[in-house]
Amino acid sequence: MKHTGRSRGEEVEADKFSGLIKAVSFFVIFVAGVVLGLSASTHVTRYLTSQTEAELFFPTTRYAAIPQKECEKEDLLSIRNFINPGQLKHEMADEELFWRASVVPKKEEYPYKREPKVAFMFLTRGPLPLSQFWDRFLQGHEGLYSIYVHALPGYKLNVSNTSAFYDRQIPSRDVQWGSISLADAERRLLANALLDFSNERFVLLSESCIPVYDFPTVYKYLTGSSQSFVDSYDDPTRYGRGRYSRYMLPDINLFQWRKGSQWFELSRILAINIVSDTKYYTLFKKYCRPSCYPDEHYLPTFLNMFFGALNSNRSVTWVDWSRGGPHPATFGAADITEDFIQSIRYNGTDCWYNSMETSVCFLFARKFAPSALEPLLNLTSTVLKF
Repeated sequence: MKHTGRSRGEEVEADKFSGLIKAVSFFVIFVAGVVLGLSASTHVTRYLTSQTEAELFFPTTRYAAIPQKECEKEDLLSIRNFINPGQLKHEMADEELFWRASVVPKKEEYPYKREPKVAFMFLTRGPLPLSQFWDRFLQGHEGLYSIYVHALPGYKLNVSNTSAFYDRQIPSRDVQWGSISLADAERRLLANALLDFSNERFVLLSESCIPVYDFPTVYKYLTGSSQSFVDSYDDPTRYGRGRYSRYMLPDINLFQWRKGSQWFELSRILAINIVSDTKYYTLFKKYCRPSCYPDEHYLPTFLNMFFGALNSNRSVTWVDWSRGGPHPATFGAADITEDFIQSIRYNGTDCWYNSMETSVCFLFARKFAPSALEPLLNLTSTVLKF
């Protein structure tokens, strides 16, 4: 065995010395790390402090104050927005709109104070030259009516922001006289008006229509009626039954076919059923053309088939057809007198209202030219009493 030349005691002492060296080295490294860490922390703190003070007294970025209203998120599920939408503008297609308008609450009680309103729905191609007359008629009766205007797409109604017609245009589409697009526009007006749960009665009007009584009389007459006012009658001539198509069988029979004026007045229940209808509307869209005039037959026939007891089969809008031709008479400035208004109100005919005979049959009249505005305004404080 080869001898190393070192004793056992010397080896132990060497091991102790080596361990001491390692311990001292570790301690030196630890102390150096602590010193470096403290130094770096001091520099970072000074930097952040200086930056904070600089931003405090000399900010480099400025933030505009956000108005409180913008911070408040609109509650889209609130009962207020559901029963009375705050605006008429929307991006719903007709199919979506009609579905939304057909929603009927099962619960009979209302969770709010409901004041029945009359929806005045204007179907026009452009301006409303008699809007000033209507404004005077509606003045002071806010909360009891709603206004809806269906004009040509892209047309902007020019009225003051104090007018009842201000910002009351609904999303519209092009309308062609004598086509199904006219019935589409009527249903579109009804659907938009149905979104307001307080609307109870719905009147279709044109830019040439006027009221012939004051608002309280019209309101009481409509909201107090047990029936709607849609002209519907059997016309045996080629202008009535002659427009019927046998392709509508077996869903619509000739004996059910009816004709009437397009200027209607409807209760809420009938308005809901009309915008909910797909089957019979589709039949008219396919077979009531090109000279059938769906606006004169769709509603009169549909209501006759299913809701006859709820309809009076007459219109509350007076029109003069005595001059003949495809269009009724138009009245200008020279025609407007107190006697003329009275002759519309009491034209020698009686009608039925809530199962009672009455001489008050017409609440509105047409057609009135723009030139009729000034003389009509002159009558508001006398015979019209508004």
